[in-house]
Amino acid sequence: MGDILSGLESMGLGSLSEVDLFHDKEKKVEKKEPEKPVEKKTEEKDLVYEKGVECACCGYSFKEKTIRLGKARMISQDMDLRPRYEEVDSLKYNITACPRCGYAALTKEFTHLSPGQARLIKDKISINFTGLKYENDTYSYDEAIARSKLALVNSIVKKGKISERAYICLTLGWLTRGKSESIAEDEESRDMLVDMLSNEENEYLKKAAEGFAEALLKEGFPICGLDESTFTYLLAALNYETGSYQESMRYVEKILINRAVSERIKDKARKIKEAIAEIRNAGK
Repeated sequence: MGDILSGLESMGLGSLSEVDLFHDKEKKVEKKEPEKPVEKKTEEKDLVYEKGVECACCGYSFKEKTIRLGKARMISQDMDLRPRYEEVDSLKYNITACPRCGYAALTKEFTHLSPGQARLIKDKISINFTGLKYENDTYSYDEAIARSKLALVNSIVKKGKISERAYICLTLGWLTRGKSESIAEDEESRDMLVDMLSNEENEYLKKAAEGFAEALLKEGFPICGLDESTFTYLLAALNYETGSYQESMRYVEKILINRAVSERIKDKARKIKEAIAEIRNAGK
């Protein structure tokens, strides 16, 4: 700029004596986008609440954790019909258990208790029961498994339906699978734990298949809320998962030759048939 703006120093503006006279260089001011509010991730505890329950065995009133209706969204099903939900394993909350007398059952069956069954539970369970204590807002897999085992022994003691016992065994298998899937990748001895839980799951599923097969001979449909075709498919799936391929194929064929069975169930049965064929071919 030469001396055009010389002398500005005396006014304290010496830093401007070298500005470009005609080419303004304004610093662009970038517009800041308004910050988007951070969406709070839904957690399991957000889907659980406590409801009041009166024990059908001893009359005690207590609070029971349960899933908020319409809040948990099912995203898929396993081959053996285990439901999968977002953010929560609903299976952890399908047992209702009295913390005073020890009576426990599938929630949908909890109120269905005769006076004779109540006496059996009081005589064989309540007399030795030491109570239930939970510190968290949700049930852990270990707590849910323990509650299901309590429901199973209650069903045995009260001489409940074979299908009820079989379904609780199925639930135990599903919960054990969920527990295995929840183990962190960096967990010490993870492989050993997963292998152990896989064996436990397999035993529960075997018992479920055994019980359902017996219920098929002794009970009328619906069984555990399932119609005949869905129940037959479940038996096919359970026998496949536990390695009883011949028995699984027996139920698969029943489904495929039955014209009354929906194509949806038949497609699921065909997948089992294909899986068994692949296993057999690999073994040749």
